[in-house]
Amino acid sequence: MTDAASWTASGRARGTGMVRTAARAMWERFEPVHDLVYFAPEARRAADDLGMRGFWMGYFALRAAPLGPVPAPVVTACFYVFHPDRVTRALPDAWRYASPGDVLDAREQAMDAAMTRLFGPDLVSSARMTEAADLAWRAAETADTAGRPLAAANQALDRPRQSCARLWQALTTLREHRGDGHVATLVGHGVAPVAAMVLKAAAGESDAALLREGRKWDQADWHAAETELRERGWLDDAGALTPAGVTGRAAIEARTDAVAEGPWRALGQENTARLADLLDPLAAAVRKAGLLPDGNPVGVTGTGTGG
Repeated sequence: MTDAASWTASGRARGTGMVRTAARAMWERFEPVHDLVYFAPEARRAADDLGMRGFWMGYFALRAAPLGPVPAPVVTACFYVFHPDRVTRALPDAWRYASPGDVLDAREQAMDAAMTRLFGPDLVSSARMTEAADLAWRAAETADTAGRPLAAANQALDRPRQSCARLWQALTTLREHRGDGHVATLVGHGVAPVAAMVLKAAAGESDAALLREGRKWDQADWHAAETELRERGWLDDAGALTPAGVTGRAAIEARTDAVAEGPWRALGQENTARLADLLDPLAAAVRKAGLLPDGNPVGVTGTGTGG
């Protein structure tokens, strides 16, 4: 069984510069399951069936629906790393084709279908799935959402009846809780959206071109962010992290983890470790299915779980 206390020791032993707290270890497990909403074919079909025009309109509608029909600048602010033009090409036009409520219903059905296909009908209807869903829901409902708009919007949604949909929604609340905290930490450290992506790519977590092109920034924006980070002493002339850059980025990640610990403290060490064990095969199944693209933008490397 996973020992939550061992996460810290293993993080130090690998010399990564980052301590693998419970919050980081759990993120490594729940992020791949959450990511089904971006990469599973069921999610794309659901968006298409609603009339969404293209991948990005579906992406923004599916992820932003808990916020309601807010204007594009609100979504740009919450999502942080997207060029405003990427968002305004999708919103508010998406709400002409389907209401946020219809999108939420379609999202839940799509995740239920994706998880049933990927994990198998026996597992999604099993006591293990129900246990995982209920533990994750307990953690998610304790999350402090002050200053965290995406987490708050997801936390306010009704509890799904199906266990796998309930698990996915709980993990999504926890994921957006962590993400909101990460954005606040980046702002506090003076790291702007493009610079945040440059750091992620320089750390080897994601592919630079995938980040830049997917979020619709041009080369001039990217080069400007690299220049700023060089002047700050965080990047060298080759675009690699300097010792100061490694330290600075580790501080951002450590703070992100620290402000994401609340749900796991509330759930308790034993229940958190149990949920980790239940999530391990699910995260491994997502990775084995090849749904996460190479150089995936969320930075999940696959090194932190049994998968």
